[in-house]
Parts: sequence; structure tokens; C-alpha cells
Amino acid sequence: MNFQVTVLKILVSYPDGFAVMADLKRDMAILATSGRDWAERTKRLAARVPELDIFSQGMVERLNGGWRITEKGRSVLEFMEAKAYREERRALRPPWSRRLRIQRRPHLSPPGALAEASACSAVVRHASGLAQKLAELALVRLTRLTGKNRKLSQAP
Repeated sequence: MNFQVTVLKILVSYPDGFAVMADLKRDMAILATSGRDWAERTKRLAARVPELDIFSQGMVERLNGGWRITEKGRSVLEFMEAKAYREERRALRPPWSRRLRIQRRPHLSPPGALAEASACSAVVRHASGLAQKLAELALVRLTRLTGKNRKLSQAP
């Protein structure tokens, strides 16, 4: 378990980022005994900022019997977690998707690009027109069905 990353994660979870030492020690003990997942995660996060020193770099301040995370500490933690998120997503992609190469289209001249954009626009307009017609048809059918049901319920 990486002590410095754990301190940042604990402090960021408190209102105003401040925790007294007793709370810090309690939370640290809980996380330290929570299993290998936490230890491995904090080590991975710490590897993203190799020269991490939360006190000398001004990420945590010592105040009134406790510690408070600074804005710099919050931003470094966000950086570590964002980078970790991207790497985890990349690792979860199936192996075959990493081998795919996007084939670039030949450069379109501005008139060609304009023609392609207007064709796409026409397709979208056509699709929305179809959707509107389907909605109208469904409404007509629903009206007919409810009208038949009224006639049946009014029958003697």
C-alpha cells in the first residue's frame, strides 16, 4: 500500500478535505487491512507520479491536530486517477481491437466535403420524416383501437 496516495484518497473524502489524526489513523487501518486490491491500486496510482512527496510538494497541510488536502493535492490525485482510468479502459479492450487500424479517407476537397455533408443531412431528414410518419401511423391505429373499445363497451 502506498501511504501517500492513501492519505490523499482519505482526505479528499472528508468535507473540506480536513481530517483529525484519529480519523486518519482509523481510516488508514481499515484500508490497510482491506486486502490486496487497495494496496495494488495505490501502488499503480503512485507509479504515475514517481517523485510524489505530499508534504514537501504542498499537497497536504498539517493543521490543528489534523491534515488537510490542498488544491494542488486534489489536482494531482485527479491526474493520477484520470490516467489510471484511461489505462484500465485500454487494458479492457479486446486484443483484436488494438490491431485494427483506422483507414483514413482520401482528402476531400471542400466541394466534395460539402456534397458529402449535404448527402448526410438529406439522409437524416429522410429518417426523421419516416420516424414522424411512423408516429402518426401509430397514433391513428391507437385512436382506431380506442374508438372500437368505446363502441364495444357502449354496446347493450
